[in-house]
Amino acid sequence: MNLTPLITAGLEMALNRILYRDRGLKPARQRLNGKVLTLRLNEFSHPLVLVFSEQQLDVLADWQDRSDCTVITSLKTLPKLRDRQQLTPLIRSGELQVEGDLQVVQQFSALMDLAELDPAEYLAPWVGDIAAQGISQRSQQALRFFKGEVQRRQDYLGQAITEEWRVAPGSLELAWFSEEVDAMERSLEALDARLAQLEAK
Repeated sequence: MNLTPLITAGLEMALNRILYRDRGLKPARQRLNGKVLTLRLNEFSHPLVLVFSEQQLDVLADWQDRSDCTVITSLKTLPKLRDRQQLTPLIRSGELQVEGDLQVVQQFSALMDLAELDPAEYLAPWVGDIAAQGISQRSQQALRFFKGEVQRRQDYLGQAITEEWRVAPGSLELAWFSEEVDAMERSLEALDARLAQLEAK
């Protein structure tokens, strides 16, 4: 089953809600007007082509025309594009490859950065304002709890490793132990040789 049309339609709807409903984003949107940004994600066989216009954003999987900018990356790197400061480090590390006009991806990143991602606003048309607000608050609480748990476990692991290093022998102790083992081995060989001589007599 080809899920590409479903993915492009869902992404198009979400991005139009996020980027085209807020009038405050109009100046940032206008910089991208008429531009085409292609996202080639390692996890997908088809590219995602973002075609920006005055009124909306179209997301396509099949685009025969020229693209102003092509970004090659992975799905896990995609959320990092919201932070304009991360673009250069991502390109340097090889997590993000950019072909064509770099300004297009910079302007897209700036637009995403300016957009407010309030889950309650997007849930409200389906579940109502009060329920959407409740779901949003619970989600944020769960996310804070999850982040706290992750941090707590990282701290615990860090302390455990530090304690382990304190218990583990140092390099001088290892060298001494190795010399002692060698000396013991030589003594055993000498003893073995003497026993062999005594047996021969």
